[in-house]
Amino acid sequence: MYCRDEVSPEVVIENALARSNSNASRNVYLSRDEEWSRDEGRRLRRDGIDVQPLWGIPVSLKDCFDLTGFATSCGSAFYRDQHGVAVADSWVAERLRRAGAVITGKTHLHQLAYGITGENRDFGDCLQPNNAAVLTGGSSSGAAASVQEGSALAAIGTDTGGSIRVPAALCGIAGYRSSVTMNTEDLWRGGYHLAGSFDTLGWLYRDLRDGPLLGHALFDLPIATAPAVDGLRIGAPDSILIGDCDAEVLATLQSCQSLFEEKGAIVGSFAAPFWSEAMAIYAPIQASEAAELHKDHFAHFEPTIAERLAWGASISTADLSLLHQRLGEFKASTYALFGRFDYLLFPCAPMSSIIAGADHAATRPRILRYTTPVSLAGLPVVVLPMLRDGAATGGIQLIGPMGSDAALLALSASLSEKTEIGARLHP
Repeated sequence: MYCRDEVSPEVVIENALARSNSNASRNVYLSRDEEWSRDEGRRLRRDGIDVQPLWGIPVSLKDCFDLTGFATSCGSAFYRDQHGVAVADSWVAERLRRAGAVITGKTHLHQLAYGITGENRDFGDCLQPNNAAVLTGGSSSGAAASVQEGSALAAIGTDTGGSIRVPAALCGIAGYRSSVTMNTEDLWRGGYHLAGSFDTLGWLYRDLRDGPLLGHALFDLPIATAPAVDGLRIGAPDSILIGDCDAEVLATLQSCQSLFEEKGAIVGSFAAPFWSEAMAIYAPIQASEAAELHKDHFAHFEPTIAERLAWGASISTADLSLLHQRLGEFKASTYALFGRFDYLLFPCAPMSSIIAGADHAATRPRILRYTTPVSLAGLPVVVLPMLRDGAATGGIQLIGPMGSDAALLALSASLSEKTEIGARLHP
């Protein structure tokens, strides 16, 4: 549509801004400036259409990355005030702007990106724009909400223990978590880590066919030809691994398996009993690394997060050494699964929604049991969004081997017949 001059960036941005903060909690964005975003759109229009992959596309930025002229809160009022206004773009913001994206604002996140529900004491819980009774999930809560409400066509998120995957699944949209090996410190310039061993960048977006373009725009990934589904070896979990899944999620997983089988894939069952150890390895390493990053500030954060940080600070060097040894063994065992399978399927969470206002003390460990195996292994994932009558029924993780990001995005794109960003960029 841009190529045919049927619409201008100004119009697209104006429509996006009109949809901003439409959830009942009015907190999809923690920081935004409509006139600044309009100026970005006008600048692109003056320059004329270019080969930039995201030219004129509204994109939201998770509020743990610096953007010139805006404060970076990391979901904490304390850090918002301490950091002050950023005087330079983070690598991510710089990359987006060079790709032609128009940043619509900085989005809500679970405090310090250290949570999976999207609750936040300082800025309010992030409710889904389409359903005020349920939370978005976190920590990339506002990122998912911005795509769901249509104020952004794609959103930057981060994923340490599931922070892209879970909100994508709960909000019924797609999500891409990159291989941990792609996440160099250069890419995190001007960004704020939670746990460097596991932190990854990625995208939340509406349609699977947009994934390859988004991967190219952010990481310079080649836009690959999708592997033929016919003959692919797809691993699906045995019943022991998914024993506490709600019936709706189990039905969703079965539908996903059937989709691959109908396209000629060979779907087999995999057992990974060692995945039950994932949280016991992941949680203390994460807490220890987070505690080091936030030392001397624990009292400024929510009590449950402060408690996790205090625990992390108490873990001895000897214990961490043993945990990293177990981590190495866990990775090796997980990588071995790809000797039998090309890709794995696994639920993002054992439930399809989490109710706003409920006690979610038990929800966090229940969800993380499904996401931390991939986090420990550092593997790339695309969330396949599954909906019924417009409501999410539980997203499914399509997991690839390390470094298979381009092929994984191409494969997931081939499973969708719709496109959104592509229709705007190409005649």
